Parts: sequence; C-alpha cells; structure tokens
Amino acid sequence: MRITLEHGSGGRKTDELIKRHFLRYFNGKEIRKMDDGANFGGGFVISTDTFVVNPVFFPGGNIGDLAVAGTVNDLVSMGAEPLFLTAGFVLEEGFDTQDLEEVLRTMSDHLERLNMELLTADTKVVEARDPGNPGIFINTTGIGRVYRELPGREGIRAGDVVIVTGAVGEHGFAVLAHRLNLSSSIKSDTKPLWGLIKPLLDQVDVKFMRDPTRGGLAQTLNEIVENMSFGIKIFENSIPLKDEVRGLSELLGIDPLEVANEGKMIVILPESQAEKAINILKKHPHGKEASVIGIITEAHPGVVTIENPYGAERILYKPTSEKLPRIC
Repeated sequence: MRITLEHGSGGRKTDELIKRHFLRYFNGKEIRKMDDGANFGGGFVISTDTFVVNPVFFPGGNIGDLAVAGTVNDLVSMGAEPLFLTAGFVLEEGFDTQDLEEVLRTMSDHLERLNMELLTADTKVVEARDPGNPGIFINTTGIGRVYRELPGREGIRAGDVVIVTGAVGEHGFAVLAHRLNLSSSIKSDTKPLWGLIKPLLDQVDVKFMRDPTRGGLAQTLNEIVENMSFGIKIFENSIPLKDEVRGLSELLGIDPLEVANEGKMIVILPESQAEKAINILKKHPHGKEASVIGIITEAHPGVVTIENPYGAERILYKPTSEKLPRIC
C-alpha cells in the first residue's frame, strides 16, 4: 500500500493508516485513547498538530490562525486552559518573507490575546515542490492546565444532548471556493475557542467535547460512538448551516457534514442543562448560532443516524474519500 491524499482526509482512510501502522508501534495508554490531547500528569494536558493548508492565505485567515487555533481548541476540548505553545516551521525555498511576517504576526496576536507564551521553536528550509507556489508548513504543540475534569466518552448516557457551537462547513468551503476562484462570501471560521468554552465549563456539567475538524461532523460523531454502548441521532433541521455554504454544497455535491471546521466545538451534556448551555454560548460572539443538534440513544450502539425533516432516518457514515485536500 502507498500513501494517498485520502489518508490525510480525516475519514476512514486516516483511521486505517493510524490503526494499522502507527498504533502498531506506539501503544501507550494515552495515545490509544485517540483523543485530541493527552494528560501527562500534574494536571496538565498536551496536544500536537501539523498544518499544511494550501493556499496559505484564505478568506477569513491564514495558516498562522490555524496553527494557534487548531492546537488551542484541541486543548480546550480536553477541558484544559491553554498556557504554552511550541512551533516548528518548514519553509519552502522562495517563500516571501512578507508573507512569513504576516503569518508570524497572526500567531503572535492570538497568543497575546490568549495570554499564552511561545516556549520554543524550530525552523527548517527545504526545496519547493512547486517553485511557482512555495509554501510553509507549521507544527504546533500546546500545553494546558486542566481547568475542568471531563468524564469523557465513558460518562455519556442515553438522553444526553449533542450541541454544536455554530454553523458548520465554513472553513472547508472557504478554502475550496478560494482555490477554485469561485465568487463566494464564505469565510473560514478559524478561531481559538477558550473564551467561548470557559463560561460553559464554569456553569454546566459538560461530559465530553471535540472540535469537528478534518472529516467534519460526520467523522467526529462517528469517532464518539465507536466501540461504545450508545449511538447518536442528529436532526438535519437543527444543524446550523449558512445559506452560502448550503448553496456551494449543492453546487459541488459535497456534504457539508463531511467538511472541516476550525472554530466550532461539539459538546455533550445532560439534557436538563441544554437550555442553560445554549444561553451561555449565545452570549459570546462565537456562539450566536449554537444549537442542540441531536441526542444520545441506546437504539443503535456505535452508529450515528440523521433524521431528515420528513422523519426518515439514515445512517451517517464516516467520510470515505478525500474531497478537500490540504484544508488544515
């Protein structure tokens, strides 16, 4: 077998790559949980991510936004307050230093607003694969302090609700439209979510969180139910989706539930606290479109289903192919 772009899509091929190869050699307790981060003792969480988006600049942000927001949101999904960051930069020969300055300025601004510190960094320069379009790749590792212990998947019970903090599909479609030179008003949702989620952790009994990045809602929801005694049922009418995203989705034949988000969080909590949670989220600028999109059910363990407006229910599978390469 040879590696294809599909192995980086976040869908079934990514699962296959990780489980058949990486976990064969790296089998520690924390990594086998396949969470967005890992507890490493003393009340601290660590998470690492690599960003290879093409183009480097896109409507609503750039790779620097992704590098900070992506890692910060992984820490936040673990119930941790982000504190520190490390960064590794791989620059292709010919990359414009003014573009580099903009990326670095973007990262610095985010860290300042989050009161985070860049502890250490590394830089490498390599030959450009496409001399006419040199790029930059960034790896970031984040360290956070556990702010709220979350029960995790094992604490999820039938009757709990599934919340998404805003409209889905914006990042992937913003990048795609830009790449295809399509006229579009869609902007990436890339943003760190600590300010949105902290009040929720302070006031509501959150059980589980995950940011639906590669593979979108479809991938992430399936990861939540995998090998568990519960399933998830979501309601199509309840999923927040902007008209521009819906239109581009229909035009290109791409399901927005399979498209990456970089500024949204899936939150699972008791149904009795759903209204309170939504009210808290809607008070923040990044949570205005927060919505309860589904419920935890015992009816179909390990399976995600979606009910359409007419009451018909179908299985929502993990994405099976690469539709939007290199979007994060």
